[in-house]
Amino acid sequence: MKADLLSMFPQELEDLTLSLGQPKYRGTQIFEGLYRGIRDIDQFTSLPKAFKAVLSENAFIPTATIKRKLVSQIDGTVKYLFQLHDGETVESVFMQYKHGNTMCISTQVGCRMGCAFCASTKAGLVRSLYPSEMLLQILEAQRDLDKRVSNIVLMGMGEPLDNYDNVIKFLRLVNQEKGLNIGLRHISLSTCGLVDKIDRLADENLPVTLSVSLHAPNDEKRKRTMPIANKYSIKELLAACNRFINKTGRRISFEYALISGENDSVDDAKELGLLLGGMLCHVNLIPVNPIKEKNFKRSEKNAIKVFTETLETYKINVTVRRKLGADINASCGQLRAEETNN
Repeated sequence: MKADLLSMFPQELEDLTLSLGQPKYRGTQIFEGLYRGIRDIDQFTSLPKAFKAVLSENAFIPTATIKRKLVSQIDGTVKYLFQLHDGETVESVFMQYKHGNTMCISTQVGCRMGCAFCASTKAGLVRSLYPSEMLLQILEAQRDLDKRVSNIVLMGMGEPLDNYDNVIKFLRLVNQEKGLNIGLRHISLSTCGLVDKIDRLADENLPVTLSVSLHAPNDEKRKRTMPIANKYSIKELLAACNRFINKTGRRISFEYALISGENDSVDDAKELGLLLGGMLCHVNLIPVNPIKEKNFKRSEKNAIKVFTETLETYKINVTVRRKLGADINASCGQLRAEETNN
């Protein structure tokens, strides 16, 4: 099996070049060239021709091509459908904020978590992405837009902690000084609540922000929309979150999709407040995106306002997510579903 050059650390590339009879500085040349946009081994002008031939026999550079691109006329948000080397597709979203440019990337082709309000999971999991395929979403968007990404959100298609090893390697790669050099404190990782993996992540010494998809104040309601709730109770999930906080000192962000008539009542807000009050956390309220196959409707403005104010009485920091790219369906999963159905 050929080595995936873009999924390798500088040290790994040095080891590879040494094993192929070249000095290890060739590994540094390869690493730096990949982040300058080289996507074909023949394009490395700094490498000897004979070595490029040997390298091509033993390694490859993966690619991601833009299959579709939608640009919001409202706020400039850009949604991409990338085609990978095997023909599979993933979605990414580029968003502009005052504090910098944020890229929401996918970690899997599809998802097997089955959350009822998510478009990414409708067709199940096809496969997990390699570190290179996560990096390429950022690299190709930067090249296309000629803008630097400064913040990353692992909240696109897939469950990041279900692709644990590849995601951890991606996080370490994206932080490389001679690579993208994006600070780990500028990265958010979203999970539906894989308790065992949250504990593993706490031991990685990676100061990322953990975002936990909660979406309900009790197990009964959570089970109606999130199959993972049948494996881990909210009590078990919050215990893991507290262990994460205690070990890392990092505040956790809880994602809560507001669904009209399902989880957006004052009683729901009070129950959530009692659950999270006193915890080092932040609650991000997300008016749900309508999905054709489901009857979910976003909460009314007044219901969102009352829910927010009720949570704040429990001394919980609360924000309502600003909807970007409303005219291009910027939430992930929908473009790929359209493409697959055509």
